[in-house]
Amino acid sequence: MATMEELRKKYEVVIGLEVHAQLKTKSKIFAPDSTEFGSEQNTHISPITLGMPGVLPVLNKEVVNMGILTGLALNCTIPEYCKFDRKQYFYPDLPKGYQISQYDQPICVNGHIDIEGKRIGITRAHLEEDAGKLVHMGSTGIAGSSYSLVDLNRAGTPLLEIVSEPDMRSSDEARAYMEELRTTLRYIGVCDGNLEEGSMRCDANISVRPIGQKEFGTRAEIKNVNSFRALQRAIEYEIDRQIDIVEAGEEVIQETRLWDDNQGVTKSMRGKEDAHDYRYFPEPDLMPLKISREWVNEIASKMPELPNHRRQRYISYGLTPYDANVLVEQQDIALFYDKAVNMGADPKTANNFLMKEIAAYLKEEKLLLEQTKLTPDSFTELINLVTSGTISNNIGKQLVVTLLKEGGSAKELVEKQGLGVISDEGALKEIINKVIANNPSQVELYRGGKDKLFGFFVGQVMKETQGRANPQLLNKLLKEGLEG
Repeated sequence: MATMEELRKKYEVVIGLEVHAQLKTKSKIFAPDSTEFGSEQNTHISPITLGMPGVLPVLNKEVVNMGILTGLALNCTIPEYCKFDRKQYFYPDLPKGYQISQYDQPICVNGHIDIEGKRIGITRAHLEEDAGKLVHMGSTGIAGSSYSLVDLNRAGTPLLEIVSEPDMRSSDEARAYMEELRTTLRYIGVCDGNLEEGSMRCDANISVRPIGQKEFGTRAEIKNVNSFRALQRAIEYEIDRQIDIVEAGEEVIQETRLWDDNQGVTKSMRGKEDAHDYRYFPEPDLMPLKISREWVNEIASKMPELPNHRRQRYISYGLTPYDANVLVEQQDIALFYDKAVNMGADPKTANNFLMKEIAAYLKEEKLLLEQTKLTPDSFTELINLVTSGTISNNIGKQLVVTLLKEGGSAKELVEKQGLGVISDEGALKEIINKVIANNPSQVELYRGGKDKLFGFFVGQVMKETQGRANPQLLNKLLKEGLEG
């Protein structure tokens, strides 16, 4: 009997993602209610949010601005006209009984993202309002809870749903696409990308087909996956589940499934709806929206540097593609890095300190860089002291922790603590002679051919000088002393 690894070689997986990004506006898409996260339940509501009789939606212009900006960042076309539609479905957390969305005339069409040389198409991105949130309580019901409570604070929060083409062929590609999309949305400032808070959610459409077959297999949709790891695990499980079904001679059912992260399985939720099931029709309370080219150009003029361009810039500084990518993914660190480089810090040295000593400190203390006392000015000063040879790299590593904790001037700390590099030949010779005199057996072994002991003597001199010896001068004088 063939193993799953062997069976997988017979099939190709086809993946498309629908990503719901919550836009960072202060108020909702059609109502003045706040979009602040974490407030007391049902405090950010109004007659509009509650769908009371006679109320009318008023479109938030900033939502449209963010939609256009996102479309441009994702290489989409922004049509001259878009409109809103009513999408009919009845959920306990959808007060009106329908959702205002966009169906056949969305705000963004025909875009793409390039990831590691592969282009992932974006079919469309459309604006819509979010539903509320059900909080399941108790522990005796069929689904593990005995009752549910409704929080409508999220209802009416603006969403941009970004729909990819079915261009991904592995869970790795799906994750890379999702990560790049989140990084892009963060850089342009339209979404904070916090999957754990639900401000960015992903539905994955997955199907399998025999290698060489052109027609797609029947897809299953996995709803509301809320982490990159969960996305990969859900896709991997679903691939195996569908292959097992096909290999058994049965048919995959088109349905919506939920991912159970604890059990590591997908579970059937409901039959997958098609567009006609939602009974779309144009929203009668909102006029179609005309988007002039002047409007689009004005938004385009405000476009910040996008992640892919930033990566290429960092690589041109001499950073490896891996280091450039790690730096770009941490927007706050990248912006800090840019300020330091613009002030004259050596790009490679600055990156090394940020990715090693500073990253380790932030992780251990559970802090963001902005929560420390390190400034771009003092960081640049420190890097310049290291690259000029005024202080050693090891001293720099010690000082950066002090600057993170206490702030201040790197130069003043060096002067105050006497941490400058010792480059005086006479002083170094005296220390080297002392080390040689204190280690006669090691000297004899070294002179007998054990060259590796040279590192031992370097260490001893560095210990005596507290790491302040000029490395190049130390090596030269030590060699002379040992061979003299």
